[in-house]
Amino acid sequence: MSDTHRTRFECANPILRVEDMSAAVRYYVDVLGFEQASWGDDNFTCVSRDRAGIYLSKGDQGHTGSWVWIGVEDVEQLYEELKANGAKILHEPANYPWALEIRVEDRDGNVLRMGSEPKEDRPYQAWRP
Repeated sequence: MSDTHRTRFECANPILRVEDMSAAVRYYVDVLGFEQASWGDDNFTCVSRDRAGIYLSKGDQGHTGSWVWIGVEDVEQLYEELKANGAKILHEPANYPWALEIRVEDRDGNVLRMGSEPKEDRPYQAWRP
């Protein structure tokens, strides 16, 4: 099958389980800088920042402690922003062959791995789970 006959994927948006929707939305909006969708309710909503969207589902559709990758323009700048906002940062920027990344945890134990292009002038670090 040639590429011209394949259906193009538009995006991928993870669905994260949360237990307290209003607290989860406040964290994503006030601390992580996302915006809440106008159509959400107490059971299901979406938060987005630029072209990254995450669905939040109260009490179902997954397990707490899920991990999500979000590519960003400048992870060091984002790190400073999130640190100033009081985000729960699990580790500072680490340079890996695939990205310079940070890890942030939400109120429900879901982990957001956020990263930008790796720094070629810095040594790569060993993976830290």
